[in-house]
Amino acid sequence: MNPEPEIRRLLDVMPASGRMMTKIVSKPQQSTVIDSPYPLPWKPERLIYINFDLWRLLSKSQRDLLILRTQCWLCGVKWFKPELYQGVALAGILGAIAEGMQGDAVGLVVAGGLAGLGLMRIWQSSRSPQLELDADEMAIRVAGRRGYDEIEGARHLLSAIETVAKIEGRLSLNFTELIRSQNLRAIAGLSPVGVPEKVRQERG
Repeated sequence: MNPEPEIRRLLDVMPASGRMMTKIVSKPQQSTVIDSPYPLPWKPERLIYINFDLWRLLSKSQRDLLILRTQCWLCGVKWFKPELYQGVALAGILGAIAEGMQGDAVGLVVAGGLAGLGLMRIWQSSRSPQLELDADEMAIRVAGRRGYDEIEGARHLLSAIETVAKIEGRLSLNFTELIRSQNLRAIAGLSPVGVPEKVRQERG
């Protein structure tokens, strides 16, 4: 598969906000079909790496849902938003700077610990199953603007998860993929059982 026309097509599938924030890069040496490094706060551009030799083995609908899902996940990771642990982290960082300037070693340790706690909780929340499920559900909604109804979108994304595992030579899905698959089966009307709220809220 020639990467350039497919990259242009995938960018057209994305909403405008996704095109502005993300960049698709051909990476034929990677063993995974699609990969994206965890977005860091000091890197505004969010990269999506695709092995197009493997990518071509997916159907067009699977590729559409997979790129939307990856873009929704990347945009769903928010380091700076008005929540408790973002405030704790900011207060700790500012406190550490202030204590460092005053030469107060004890205050510096306390403020640094506070910043570390806040950053750790932000990291954990961004690795929770809820964020993964939210990304799937948002991708399905966005796909609705590209001609896929909800059931179609859920089924294409579900089949993409399973097909990617086979292409990558994995014998089974990982824990997160199993949770996502169960949620997608419920959305697609293939299962009456969704994902329990307790599982959704578990920390990564």
